[in-house]
Amino acid sequence: MTDVARLAGVSHQTVSRVLNDHPNVKEQTRLRVRAAIAELGYRPNRAARALVTGRSQLIGVVARNSMLYGPASMLTEFEQAAADAGFAVSVGSVRELDRDSISAVVDRHLDQRVAGLVVIAQVASATEALAEIPADVPVVFIDGDPAAGRPLVTVDQVAGARAAVRHLLEAGHETVWHVSGPTEWFDSAGRIHGWRQTLQEAGREVPPLLSADWSAAEGYRAGQMLARMPEVTAVFAANDHLAMGVLRALHERGRRVPHDVSVIGFDDVPEAAYFIPPLTTVRQSFGDVARAALTLLLGQMKEAPVPADTVIVPAQLVVRESVAPPA
Repeated sequence: MTDVARLAGVSHQTVSRVLNDHPNVKEQTRLRVRAAIAELGYRPNRAARALVTGRSQLIGVVARNSMLYGPASMLTEFEQAAADAGFAVSVGSVRELDRDSISAVVDRHLDQRVAGLVVIAQVASATEALAEIPADVPVVFIDGDPAAGRPLVTVDQVAGARAAVRHLLEAGHETVWHVSGPTEWFDSAGRIHGWRQTLQEAGREVPPLLSADWSAAEGYRAGQMLARMPEVTAVFAANDHLAMGVLRALHERGRRVPHDVSVIGFDDVPEAAYFIPPLTTVRQSFGDVARAALTLLLGQMKEAPVPADTVIVPAQLVVRESVAPPA
């Protein structure tokens, strides 16, 4: 700001007034300051200005418009963590995490002079758009690209999948079939990797991957195929809704769970304990993710030296009655 004031031939306070659209600035002076800003490529530190002026206790969140249990729970937990820290949350929902949609939401948040941004970015297509977030804006990604080099918080999807597959192998099953989520999702990719890696390390056959979306309907479709294959004795579903569809298909085909086929899900939705039979699943701690993301964001907002941290939150296997040794 000092360089802008020197080039424009005005005071530091005048530059501040122009940046804040103060009415008591002559138009000629305003134009001169704007020209100096453009020539120097100056970008005001929005977070620092908000903290100094006290005008923003607002955090912007960019999230996909979704009723899926994981993303919806993550958003709820972050809103609560922010409220506990004295911040309000402005949520910008997009139908798809593509460049144009994300850019529009980010610009809207910046116009609100948010103190920082949290981006819940589960898919690879968001990477290009996220790279355009200005460097002076504090930002933390949840479930984003681990290779992006920006502060990131995520659940250990690989370890969660490994725990599920290992549990089935230890029960005596020769191999485990996997009904995955969309392969472009980072969460789904991590679970696929953990499933395949565990089978390979155990020297077991890796069955063909059954790729789906996150819905019970797609789980049912995959389950209809699996139910017709007598060699299938263990299924790991990438979320509990997929597992619900698999359970329905197995039941219709007369394949008993867990006597004929064992099934494990992922997420531990509130209904999982009431499935028939109660579902063994992998629990994600969305609250821990939210609090870790807020901690990273607050560190940046205070202009503390924050490296491009990656915080990995553990996942927990919850054992219930849907797993048993093979018949």
